[in-house]
Amino acid sequence: MNKIAVIGAGHVGLTTAVGLSHLGSYVVCADIDKEKIGSLTEGRISIYEPGLEAMLKQNIDEGRLAFSADVQEAIQRADVIFIAVGTFGENGGDTDLTALFDVAQEIAEKSNTDKMVVIKSTVPPGTSEKVKEIVDSFTDNKYRINIVTNPEFLREGNAVHDFLYPERIVIGLEDSCLTETMHTIYQPLIARNVPLIITNYRTAELIKYSANSFLAMKVTFINEIARLCDVLGADVEIVADALGKDSRIGAQYLQPGPGYGGSCLPKDTESLAHISRERKMPLPILEAVIESNQVQKQYAIQKVKDFFPDLKRISLGVLGVSFKPNTDDVRESPSIAVIHQLLREGATLTLFDPQAIHHAREIWGDRVRYGKDEYETVTAKDGMIILTGWAAFQNLDFDKIYRRIKGKVIFDFRNLYNRGEMEKRGFSYVAIGK
Repeated sequence: MNKIAVIGAGHVGLTTAVGLSHLGSYVVCADIDKEKIGSLTEGRISIYEPGLEAMLKQNIDEGRLAFSADVQEAIQRADVIFIAVGTFGENGGDTDLTALFDVAQEIAEKSNTDKMVVIKSTVPPGTSEKVKEIVDSFTDNKYRINIVTNPEFLREGNAVHDFLYPERIVIGLEDSCLTETMHTIYQPLIARNVPLIITNYRTAELIKYSANSFLAMKVTFINEIARLCDVLGADVEIVADALGKDSRIGAQYLQPGPGYGGSCLPKDTESLAHISRERKMPLPILEAVIESNQVQKQYAIQKVKDFFPDLKRISLGVLGVSFKPNTDDVRESPSIAVIHQLLREGATLTLFDPQAIHHAREIWGDRVRYGKDEYETVTAKDGMIILTGWAAFQNLDFDKIYRRIKGKVIFDFRNLYNRGEMEKRGFSYVAIGK
């Protein structure tokens, strides 16, 4: 059984630790946050990720998964160390790699045997080589520490499925002898014929950035087409459906909305654009994607202002704060930009989200009100805005809403409903590209 340490108990680190233990390795997930480690040891997770807590408890019970706040001990007991600490975006698109480099130095200084270090954090091309330089400079040739990069492709809200049923495994290395260990770790997946891509460091790192940038481009493209549909009188949903049936294009990420968000797409697109500018090899398509995504957020706000030219006396119920359904993550959520601007315009807001309302309280405090459910949120309001496509918001009782809401207008910025049906019920219906 492989003895693995995963350093970092955030979304990626926790999913990786649980997933690797489920595949058969013995895993210790270590983090300096003692409170978080205490909760995880008791089988409780602080993030909302469907299926993750149940699988965590199963692997704790079966003896393959443990948690520790003693990073040094975790390093020394492991044969393979996955680094899954946060790499945060900075202004201008640069990436803060401080936590990654600190962990690399600690591994080098505290290792008591040869180790394999696997970089799971999302990092700019060239980072693995820097990590190798760091560990080489601090080991004094006492032990050999090999570096591998293994980018993650986990969608928040689908992370468990994505780990256990990946579309590919990407491994970057410079020593082919390391392939055997990675094969052993991922053997249950390789046995199911999951494609395994072995390449060098920089290619593996660029695959991750390219994947997220391409997805951001698809989202942005359909949002631009949606804006064009609004002025042409076309229906973006039919356009997107037709595009999606083309096998060269595919249907995923062709759902219009108020813009992309989350912890990956905004950071990774800006980071890749920053890298390209530094290397004097600009990526004009990617620069346009980033700019267009900001335009889309303003476009959603303008639709509200077109209906209510003076928002100072308008009260609105807002459904959705997380950047997408099935997660409580609000990082770079387009909902935040929309809500901030509506407040600046003087609107009175009541918010509801099935999982992210605690984050909303941290952001806005008493500047807004908070509903107990969808129906209380819209009671006596001049209108309602749907900003996140939660399943609960796709099955609303509109007879109940009609009786409760004062103004009969719905701003459906996730295009969850049919205009004709809403208008038959007596609502004014404002969507994107419909």
